[in-house]
Amino acid sequence: MKSFLNLFDVAKPIIGMVHLQALPGTPASQLSVESIVNLAVEEALAYQKAGIHGLLVENMHDLPYLRRKVGPEVVAVMTLAAAEVKRQTSLPCGVQILAGANREALAVALAAGLDFIRAEGFVFSQVSDEGLMHSDAGELLRYRRQMGAERVFILTDIKKKHSAHAITADVGIAEMAAAADFFKSDGLVLTGVSTGLSANQEELLAVREASRLPLLVGSGITDGNLADYLPLADAFIVGSFFKRGGRWSAALDVERVSALLEMREKLIS
Repeated sequence: MKSFLNLFDVAKPIIGMVHLQALPGTPASQLSVESIVNLAVEEALAYQKAGIHGLLVENMHDLPYLRRKVGPEVVAVMTLAAAEVKRQTSLPCGVQILAGANREALAVALAAGLDFIRAEGFVFSQVSDEGLMHSDAGELLRYRRQMGAERVFILTDIKKKHSAHAITADVGIAEMAAAADFFKSDGLVLTGVSTGLSANQEELLAVREASRLPLLVGSGITDGNLADYLPLADAFIVGSFFKRGGRWSAALDVERVSALLEMREKLIS
């Protein structure tokens, strides 16, 4: 069976976040659709020039997020932006639609020719910023089959950041990983407790023991800690560190991208 990791020509790939500007209809929306798309492509091409291995398009600026569903205007613009990013870079590319709009993300991925989605709330329930979010694995995989989108990999967060997990306090991280594996996830994503914070290394080791799925670190990677995390995971999703001052909402800092990629090369060689 083909693995998500087969998308990349390198081991331990680093995936850069493309945070779309606030989309139409959201509280912070200011830009035209054309401007949103152009900025996304500009950022993606800068990533590509710096040598990034893959990209993940996300609606991070759409605060506050809706739970499990977004409007057709968001789906339409994200499809347009993601398709252009993919077309102009040809890099492995995925999409995440906050918060937990996994069906919509699959539809965008299929229409835009993307390779994967990042899905939250795949197994078990959690209380997120947006409220109670129940698992959607069964519905999501059936939807993927119905659309004929089996080529789109589904990477799933477990014990996701910005969430309270008291409701599953008796379910350890290893058990959750095993459940996501059993429910046919294509890869597991571990994060810190909030954006930009590092994942727990002991939890990474526990997940590695519990599942053979590709394991990704989804937050908190910097050029200062990459050496600690490189042996523990198969791939890394990086957003905040690549932005000016390490702030996810700031503009892309290509020097930070180059620094992390150079660090990875040194560590692997």
